[in-house]
Amino acid sequence: MSDATEAVRYPDVVLVTGAANGMGAQHARALGERGVHVCVADFAGADEIADEIRASGGAATPYTMDVVEPAQWTRVLDRIRAEHGSLGGLVNNAGISRRLEFQDTTAEVWDRVLAVNLSGPFHGMRAAAPLMRDSGGGSIVNISSISGQIGYFSPAYSASKWGLTGLSKSAAGNFAKWRIRVNSVHPGLVDTGLLAGADAFVKSAVDSVPAGRMADPKEITEAVLFLLSDRSTYLTGSEVTVDGGLVSNGLYHRILAEAGGDLG
Repeated sequence: MSDATEAVRYPDVVLVTGAANGMGAQHARALGERGVHVCVADFAGADEIADEIRASGGAATPYTMDVVEPAQWTRVLDRIRAEHGSLGGLVNNAGISRRLEFQDTTAEVWDRVLAVNLSGPFHGMRAAAPLMRDSGGGSIVNISSISGQIGYFSPAYSASKWGLTGLSKSAAGNFAKWRIRVNSVHPGLVDTGLLAGADAFVKSAVDSVPAGRMADPKEITEAVLFLLSDRSTYLTGSEVTVDGGLVSNGLYHRILAEAGGDLG
C-alpha cells in the first residue's frame, strides 16, 4: 500500500497553450507553484504570465504561437527540446467560442473555430509526441467542454469539442506504446472571459446546474493537475467532466425547480 502522504509528482516541463489569461493562465500558475518549468504559449504572447510565475519563484518560458499553424508548433517544440531537453506534459487549452445558432454560423466562423479548437490540438499532439516519447512518456490534457458531450446550440463550437473528444481517444490509443497518456477535460460553465457579455445566457444556464453556480477556474485546474500527475498513471482515453452536475442531472434539476416541487 502506498503512503498517503507521499508527494505528488509532476512532469519537469509542461507546455500550456492559451496561457496568457483565463483558465490557461490558472493552469500555468498552479504548475509553476508545484515546481514545474512551464512553457507558456499564446497567440498574443505570454510574457506577462511568464513574468508573474517567475516573480512568484517559479520557472517559465514564454512563446508566441498560433496553434493553427503546424510550422509554429514545430518551431516551439524544437526550442523546448534545445532549451529544456525534455517535455513531460502538454495542455491544449487554447480555444475560442462563437455563440451562434446554425443559420447564423458563417463558413468563416465554422472554419476558424474548427481550426483553433480541433486542428490546433491535432497539430500540437503530433508535434509534441516525439519529444514526449524521447522524454520517457508523459501526459496530454485536452480541454474540451460539456458541449463535446451533449447537443449544444452552437454548431461550430459543439462540433469542435465533440471532435476533440474523439481525437483525444484516438491519440490515447496511438501514443500508449510511448507511455504517453491522453485525456480530455470537459468543463461546464466556468467564470472566465469567454462568458463576458453573456449575462442572460449565464443566468439561465446556472438555473440548470445542480451545484447552483459557475465553476472557479481553479476547480478545472485541479482536474488538469491530477491528469498531469503520477496519481493518474492508468488513466488514458478518458473524459473528466467538471460541470457541477449539469450533464448528468441538469434537465431534471431545472424541471423540478420550475415545477415547484409538484410531482403529482
